[in-house]
Amino acid sequence: MYQNLVRKEVMGILEKEVSSFLEKFLTPIEKIWQPSDMLPDPSSADFKYDLEEIQTFAREMPYDLFVTLIGDCITEEALPSYESWLMGVEGINQEEKVGWANWVRAWTAEENRHGDLLNKYLYLCGRVNMREVEITTQYLINDGFDLGTSMDPYKNFVYTSFQETATNISHRRVGTLAKQSGNGKLAKMCGVIAADEARHAKAYKHFVAKILEIDPSEMIIAFEDMMRKKIVMPAHMMRQSGQKVGELWEHFSDAAQRCMVYTGQDYINILKDLLDEWKIEHVKGLTEKAEKAQEYLMKLPGRLQKITDRISTPDQQFQFSWVKS
Repeated sequence: MYQNLVRKEVMGILEKEVSSFLEKFLTPIEKIWQPSDMLPDPSSADFKYDLEEIQTFAREMPYDLFVTLIGDCITEEALPSYESWLMGVEGINQEEKVGWANWVRAWTAEENRHGDLLNKYLYLCGRVNMREVEITTQYLINDGFDLGTSMDPYKNFVYTSFQETATNISHRRVGTLAKQSGNGKLAKMCGVIAADEARHAKAYKHFVAKILEIDPSEMIIAFEDMMRKKIVMPAHMMRQSGQKVGELWEHFSDAAQRCMVYTGQDYINILKDLLDEWKIEHVKGLTEKAEKAQEYLMKLPGRLQKITDRISTPDQQFQFSWVKS
């Protein structure tokens, strides 16, 4: 029934189910949390106390953990790039008010709250050079990014499945470390953001699973292509004042690894989880090219593990312009 379908046709088949995807994976606007629910109320008699609490805990946060929090905020704030990218994917018509375009807008609307919350928290905490953070954010949106997906929906859904899972891990770990130091407010903020990211990851993994039912060979080939290129985070083009495009990413990545918020081992674990989630090893009826891709994917975690075990993270901290001296 589904032999020799092109990407656009497969997206059209799935588009008939988008309304159910919205109900299953997103939360109605009137019911979901908003940034103001998590932040101190300036009109409250307790505002001064709440502000002092935020600033005290911010001063006490380890440097690498703090810059990881800032980088996570900048990544979330670059949301306009992500919406424009997804709207250009084959099979998505941004002029439509329903279907895939509706999904992209609704997903974007949920994601938009994350940057709003973290940005306001960082502004209040008093330890951040907000102008430098804003410069990095503007550069990140201005410079754009190449995720290796082109406009292929299969590759894009592999990417978003991986990236949303990685973002969940990063926010959740920051929240856990904050809670261990007694910073309950930040822990709660990171926790609710992480929960959103987990739902979004489930959605994109579901889309891939549905495509595997319809077009398994091409879906597995797309998965292989993405993993050969390596999944890069949206902020890999990050820079600060006076730097070239992407010059800051390695330093940010090193900081995240040193504080154990997101590591090379996490990358491998996400890959393993996706292979299990999509039951890649057991997919049948593949073309010869897809079978080779399947074999490559199943061997990849072991290969990456050998490389990761040999790599050490630089110990020396980089001085980010985001943090006040």
